[in-house]
Amino acid sequence: MELNEFIANALKEDIGDGDHTSMACIPDDAIGKAHLLVKQDGVLAGVELARQIFHHYDPELQFKQIIGDGDQVETGNTAFTIEGRSRSILTTERLVLNCMQRMSGIATLTHEMVAILIGSNTKILDTRKTTPGFRMLEKWAVRIGGGENHRIGLYDVIMIKDNHIDFKGGIDQAINAVQDYLNKNGKDLKICIEARTINDVEKIMDNGKVDRIMLDNFSPALLKEAIQLINHQFETEATGGITKETLKEYAESGVNYISAGAITHSAGCMDLSLKAID
Repeated sequence: MELNEFIANALKEDIGDGDHTSMACIPDDAIGKAHLLVKQDGVLAGVELARQIFHHYDPELQFKQIIGDGDQVETGNTAFTIEGRSRSILTTERLVLNCMQRMSGIATLTHEMVAILIGSNTKILDTRKTTPGFRMLEKWAVRIGGGENHRIGLYDVIMIKDNHIDFKGGIDQAINAVQDYLNKNGKDLKICIEARTINDVEKIMDNGKVDRIMLDNFSPALLKEAIQLINHQFETEATGGITKETLKEYAESGVNYISAGAITHSAGCMDLSLKAID
């Protein structure tokens, strides 16, 4: 349902009261064929979304997949063909490309980061640093690239961050307030809390009523010290400014998860093109 709403809204935004260029140039009954041409190496994402966009707009379009989501692609590959009313192909072309280029860029960067972690027990997570209205697709792309979703929004995980702690007056106060809230409202949500120092880690462990400790902006050396202190009593996550270049060093600490906003907010777009063919 959410995906259908996204597609409908995106098409409405682009089409308005009509694709006047296509309507002026192309007869209503004209039939055409096009293919999705890959112009950059990487990991392809958004193929299934493309199929749904085409069929949402025109169920009679014939979509033939050649390469699937998560597959490695090279320049010159053809991902799929689409055949049917030429106007329909032209009207949906840009939405398909915009989504696939963005999703493929995210999937490619995620895949590169996951590859760095091979041999460790650390998993890569995304964050909420996503494009408003496009989060569902960006997080889908992360999964296609081999990463994991941290949380979808504010509603599915409790995440006590520095401002929550400071506004509430301390670590114990924040954790206890969350526990009271969950009990009163009959909610069963995982509790994660941010630690800024080793002293914060010790206070969190003394309280104990959390599931995961997020170690924010720790250096690799300090992270290793914190992981040894926690000693598997809680899930652990490293977060804050971690890039592809520093990822391996952080993973060597033995941390369970590394979250990286860069997966979504700094990923580029794969060069793709939809071209008419005979």
